[in-house]
Amino acid sequence: MSSDENHLPPHEPSRKRGGSALHIGPRKKATSSNPLVLHGRHFGRTVFALCNYPALLTSGILRLEELQDIPVEDYPADVRREHRVFMELVDSYPGLLERLTNGEEEDIILVGELLGKGASGARGDDTKTLKSAVLEWLVPRGQVVIPPLSRNIKSDRGFNHEVTGALLCPAGLDWSNAETKQGLKSGEIAVRGDQWPMFLYAGNIYDPEEPWKGLLRSEILIFGFKHVFTSPSSVDREPKATRSSNAYLHGMKSVTKASLAYIATQVRFSLSSSSVFSRTDTITDSDNFYHSILDLLEDPDENEEVADLMMWWTRRVFPNSSSSQRSISKNSALSKIREKRAILQERATAGAT
Repeated sequence: MSSDENHLPPHEPSRKRGGSALHIGPRKKATSSNPLVLHGRHFGRTVFALCNYPALLTSGILRLEELQDIPVEDYPADVRREHRVFMELVDSYPGLLERLTNGEEEDIILVGELLGKGASGARGDDTKTLKSAVLEWLVPRGQVVIPPLSRNIKSDRGFNHEVTGALLCPAGLDWSNAETKQGLKSGEIAVRGDQWPMFLYAGNIYDPEEPWKGLLRSEILIFGFKHVFTSPSSVDREPKATRSSNAYLHGMKSVTKASLAYIATQVRFSLSSSSVFSRTDTITDSDNFYHSILDLLEDPDENEEVADLMMWWTRRVFPNSSSSQRSISKNSALSKIREKRAILQERATAGAT
């Protein structure tokens, strides 16, 4: 990918709108190589996945004017999150805010459509490749899934299969219980998006007394993350972002909260029997699931656990970029500088007392 991705291309002067607002004139062709499309692919994966970009941009520009008189803290939590996503978007793309504030409404909508095309395209690509890849991660290497699962047809997955059913079973329910299993399979027991599945937990073990223990640390999540961000081949090897990987192309050196929620959502869908990913699907309830994971990870009251979780993830996916993993060589110049600084600070502290 060229370096042009992070620089805004020249745009044509906006045309004046005429007639109904439903008719917004001709559109520039949203090609997959358009820098805004490419930016949308990464932004959707790592900052916010399920988003109406034209609406996000339009509301964000209007809100900037309102914020001159009303502090952002006075807005409801969902609006504050939306504004944070908007600001992350305009801050991550040089020249975008200027273009949006100076452009006509049709130009704002065009930019939103290009970003949305990238985000939905990436989501579709990941859904497609994970559908077959996930079958390799259901049982330990060398074992086979019995009965076998189709790579192209998902109707035999979800609660219709012993293995995928056990992984998708909501934490707190007992998949081995025949009545529970039948209820989940028939749909008599409805599963909401905020009823998290067992596969989110390390070893598929959930402790109701310690619900944070092992949460979002499962092997299948690690495989899914590496498959999408550091290349499918990296799943079985030492984690390293190849030059063609999504992480390398976008300078990604740490796991974000939204990227973790995104992968959890994608893996959950790949295990399900649903054939088409839709945020409005009430069966998989993917929209609710994604938001519930993100709500937890962004909850200030959970900062300590979340910080530990994110460091854990970054060490496993990007070990070479995690400063906490790098030790200083003994007797090196850097170690001597650190030692001397520590002595000076200790003397200064002693002198102050």
